[in-house]
Amino acid sequence: QVQLVESGGGSVQVGGSLRLSCTASGRPYSRSVMAWFRQAPGKEREFVALNRWRGGSEFYADSVKGRFTISGWNAKNTWYLQMNSLRTEDTAVYYCAVGSQYDSNQRSYETWGQGTQVTVAS
Repeated sequence: QVQLVESGGGSVQVGGSLRLSCTASGRPYSRSVMAWFRQAPGKEREFVALNRWRGGSEFYADSVKGRFTISGWNAKNTWYLQMNSLRTEDTAVYYCAVGSQYDSNQRSYETWGQGTQVTVAS
């Protein structure tokens, strides 16, 4: 079974950028979909972005569209979430996930990372 590890979280000021990485212990099936979700304090976990493992099928939550970019899977079994123009409301624990359906519903994802904290300060 694939295991996922996120990295790249940290603290940044409003307007700054961060790049999150998600590295898998194994190669996904060719139909795999990778996604990012986030959970802010006191809120439910929400969808951020998804892509097919070969790339080229990005889909974003409205709240991050135009600011965040999700990559496809690369040869190092890693994909990324580039986050630009960060806002205080982007503060959350970010999780990467892998599933088999092109779906923003978190219940469609079987494998999850442990999460990485992103804090955006004003």
